[in-house]
Amino acid sequence: MKVPASTYRLQIRRSFTLFDAAEQVPYLKSLGADWVYLSPILTAEQGSDHGYDVTDPSAVDPERGGPEGLLALSRAAREHGMGVLVDIVPNHVGVATPAQNPWWWSLLKEGQGSPYADAFDVEWDLAGGKIRLPMLGSDGDLDKLEIKDGELRYYDHRFPIAEGTYSDGDSPQEVHSRQHYELIGWRRADAELNYRRFFAVTTLAGIRVENPRVFEEAHAEVGRWSREGLVDGLRVDHPDGLADPAGYLRWLKDISGGAYILVEKILEPGETLPGDFATEGTTGYDALADVDRVFVDPAGEQPLNDLDAKLRDSAAPADYAEMIRGTKRMIADGILRSEVLRLARLVPDSHGLSVEQAADALAEIIAAFPVYRSYLPTGADVLKEACESAAAYRPELQVAVGTLLPLLLDPANPIAVRFQQTSGMVMAKGVEDTAFYRYTRLGTLTEVGAEPTEFAVSPDEFHQRMLRRQERLPLSMTTLSTHDTKRSEDARARISVIAELPQEWAATLNTLRELAPIPDGPYENLLWQAIVGAWPASRERLQGYAEKAAREAGNSTKWTDPNEEFESQIKAAVDAVFDDGRVTTVVEDFVARIDSYAASNSVSAKLVQLTMPGVPDVYQGSEFWERSLTDPDNRRPVDFAARQEELAKLDGGTLPAAGTEASKLLVTSRALRLRRDRPELFQGYTPVTASGAAAGHLIAFHRGTEGVPGALTLATRLPAGLAADGGWRDTAVELSTAMRDQLTGTAYGPGTVSAAEVLGTYPVALLVPVDGEQA
Repeated sequence: MKVPASTYRLQIRRSFTLFDAAEQVPYLKSLGADWVYLSPILTAEQGSDHGYDVTDPSAVDPERGGPEGLLALSRAAREHGMGVLVDIVPNHVGVATPAQNPWWWSLLKEGQGSPYADAFDVEWDLAGGKIRLPMLGSDGDLDKLEIKDGELRYYDHRFPIAEGTYSDGDSPQEVHSRQHYELIGWRRADAELNYRRFFAVTTLAGIRVENPRVFEEAHAEVGRWSREGLVDGLRVDHPDGLADPAGYLRWLKDISGGAYILVEKILEPGETLPGDFATEGTTGYDALADVDRVFVDPAGEQPLNDLDAKLRDSAAPADYAEMIRGTKRMIADGILRSEVLRLARLVPDSHGLSVEQAADALAEIIAAFPVYRSYLPTGADVLKEACESAAAYRPELQVAVGTLLPLLLDPANPIAVRFQQTSGMVMAKGVEDTAFYRYTRLGTLTEVGAEPTEFAVSPDEFHQRMLRRQERLPLSMTTLSTHDTKRSEDARARISVIAELPQEWAATLNTLRELAPIPDGPYENLLWQAIVGAWPASRERLQGYAEKAAREAGNSTKWTDPNEEFESQIKAAVDAVFDDGRVTTVVEDFVARIDSYAASNSVSAKLVQLTMPGVPDVYQGSEFWERSLTDPDNRRPVDFAARQEELAKLDGGTLPAAGTEASKLLVTSRALRLRRDRPELFQGYTPVTASGAAAGHLIAFHRGTEGVPGALTLATRLPAGLAADGGWRDTAVELSTAMRDQLTGTAYGPGTVSAAEVLGTYPVALLVPVDGEQA
């Protein structure tokens, strides 16, 4: 099995095709990346910028370059000694435009007689053998249907007509009544949908890849990539949605010839990947959380808790556990009600529970679930604990929960299979997409894959986690930014400084609230932190984020029921950043106050991530500052020409000033090149402890093994506190051999080396042994 030393993620789309990616391969090689990592490339909904809405799994998307584009990219990678990793989407397909998806079109036209009927997860009995499609503005819109060119039309939406169901003179409504589908008002989807979807997205329909025939047809093209040597590894999107993730991964390993495989899996604290997963690890959200927290000052927790309580007009800050129990229950009773009801209908009548009773108990169990899903029989204890918690929280449900538990524990029972597919949906929507916008004390903490109640980790705890990573998942990916992160790495690095200066932030926020008030204190904290983290940013970007964040939180406005007055106040506040000089000054002054510390956090986190155990990924463009907010902001085009030009300067001998964008490029390129070209320097992991007054401000580790020197990473943490306390002073590290910094070229040791000296140019250093050389 080929394994990457590192990867570089590219977002492939119509505006940046596989051919465009092929042109960037020489730059990526020069940067130091080992493999090119591609977003989904199978044929997707036309115009899709992300590619997760695959409409035809049998071919590479023509809009993204088609098979010729993949061949060009693969050849370019091979010519430069690089591998290729591709993101695939096994859980669902895109059905927004039925005519673009041959499987879905066939299903709508032929119903249960379609050759693809077994590919989709449809509860046919619920709607009299029809598929409910929530496409109408309201049920009354049926009178707007038309018949045109042998199809049923609703405005621009096209639907097939089954053979023998239309004669001249028939009204569109009569023809509609004879189809294998039923068009319904979109609001009915929450409780009445009868096909499995991706989360609450009705335009993404789940497919049954646990069916061998479906798996084979859905993966024929993916298998070809491996057989023909076009692709070296695969990234699996959302395996938690599959009926049998472990079985799926075994099949995937087989058809890929044993390729390197990663899963997009969020691990909660203490959770590990199931032992029967045929995978090398995750896509790195867990690593992101660990890196972030070692750069957050624990002393800021109480002041920020106090600020949170004040913003909520409460005696105490938000109770996160209670919050997510409530948001998950809200999701289970709301936009995912149809999924819960389907579970409830799987309970045998002999068990004495009505559908409503079963649904209530199931929703409460899901709300109490501490992880995304169980993988029975693995995770049985977690399921039992969730049932105990649900029964304790709602004693009146004790009998119902006790009745359900044996069913949910049986891996062969359909309700147990579907429950496992559903719990993660509720967790994602209730936590990531709701609570993360309500729990606002520090934006760094509410990132995908993170546990927001864990405020910070000490260097000692960080080292313990890295030792476990080295032992258990040495080939798992590490990352700091992805297409899914709610705030990209440098936005979070800047926001983290707030934990070091909580009183200053409280004063700044108070001024902003007075100048540009929004009647939702916790949301104001979220928004102004995001603006500070992303600054400078365009009006359009910030307005887009502000609206999305408010609607996702769902406290003062909602996607389905926007509060126009509240949203006008949001818009006015964001406009004030650009139009009111007083607001602009407050934002810019605070950014200027913390920016050198933010830059220190940025390069320190970057170096740690690129040199810690695991396979580091660099998200497109993040070798420069990456201060994007949530999607689609984090999928903007990248100026590769500017990066190439700056890299050429560095390679020509230019040493950029600390705190500049070029200094991040220097750290990124030198670390990536070293990992690729000197893998023997990254074989182990040993914590390095400094001595002296500021030892706690240094995170350091050695990647060699016993008796074999390796790379030594030195990075600054809590830089504002370091400056306030008088700098490094007598802080020092011991070097057992002479070493040279890959960033500055300066040699040090052996012996005691001053932190002030080795970190005098940059807040980080990457040292490698110098054979026979004395500094």
